[in-house]
Amino acid sequence: MKSKIDYQEILKLINLLEEKKLTEFELEIEGFRIKLVREQSPRPSLVREQPSPSPSPPTPPQPAPPLSKEKAKNNLHYITSPMVGTFYRAPNPSSPPFVEIGDKVKKHQTLCIIEAMKLMNEIESDIEGLVEEILVKNGKPVEFGQKLFAIKPLSS
Repeated sequence: MKSKIDYQEILKLINLLEEKKLTEFELEIEGFRIKLVREQSPRPSLVREQPSPSPSPPTPPQPAPPLSKEKAKNNLHYITSPMVGTFYRAPNPSSPPFVEIGDKVKKHQTLCIIEAMKLMNEIESDIEGLVEEILVKNGKPVEFGQKLFAIKPLSS
């Protein structure tokens, strides 16, 4: 049985893609498949698909270690996770990480990827600064609002 394409539903999906700032969305229902990809400019897109790691039982995220008084004095800025998902430091397993401790980062520079529901979401820096600490291990689950990176802002 052929299902009729509902253009209003497709428009809703496109609006959702824009509203949530997703770069890619794929849906398959009863033999009907749609894939929406938003062009990103001016920077080239680094990730489209990444093989999922072999299935393993979910492990609860480890709480971040308490911050020392020294770090609190340094006025560190934290990049937090905007969603629940899996944290990846590189665009794919054979590529180097996006950033390392000590790297200078620019505003809107990609720091990591969070995979949520088979979508790869690039997480960008919202400030210019130096990466002081990476608070999550590659391939580990993250929660909404969890601290991912400690960035020391650059003086303007």
